[in-house]
Amino acid sequence: MITHRRFSAAALRPSTFALLALLAAVPLLQGCVGVAVGAGAAVGVAAAEERGAKNAGNDKGIQLAINERLLQKDLGLFGKVSVTVYEGRALLTGVVQKQEDSDEAAKIAWSNDRVVEVLNELQIAPSGNLIDSASDTWITSQLRVKLTGDGNIVDINYSITTVNGIIYLIGLAQNEEELQRVTDHARTIKGVRRVVSHVWLKTDSRRRPV
Repeated sequence: MITHRRFSAAALRPSTFALLALLAAVPLLQGCVGVAVGAGAAVGVAAAEERGAKNAGNDKGIQLAINERLLQKDLGLFGKVSVTVYEGRALLTGVVQKQEDSDEAAKIAWSNDRVVEVLNELQIAPSGNLIDSASDTWITSQLRVKLTGDGNIVDINYSITTVNGIIYLIGLAQNEEELQRVTDHARTIKGVRRVVSHVWLKTDSRRRPV
């Protein structure tokens, strides 16, 4: 059973405000009108997704809560771990220095009682092993363009993250054929080393939408 909690502003810890301020900083720079338009667009996109606006909002709340816990635990860990949540399934990506860091991040994700699965895809590398963020960003954008341009794919149902040339996918596919098209597009992009899919079919019996 999912329990919804309400928090007053007074109950929020300083770290919560710091996290929310950090996440809000970029859109605020766009100006008030841009924020309003962006918020409206986000609601529209969420409503059009297979998971629906309610699930999208729930997932965003889980993501923020996990990020807050990471920030409270270790600022360095917070900076290295990227969290994507889809219908309560938390995907962790990024690069950490040791297995203990990976285990700690997974433990923090599992501590959220609304999380139904933790997909720990954190890469472990020694200090000094850098992420080629420019290349990864380019790969992600190229795949997004390919999915958007394919009329046989409902691209808004897919979340894409690329780390060191490895593409991680999570979301919902209309059918096996669509999922195969998405994977094929990903594999054709220059610089892609591997494609890891955590995408479920929309008819999957394991789904637990709110």
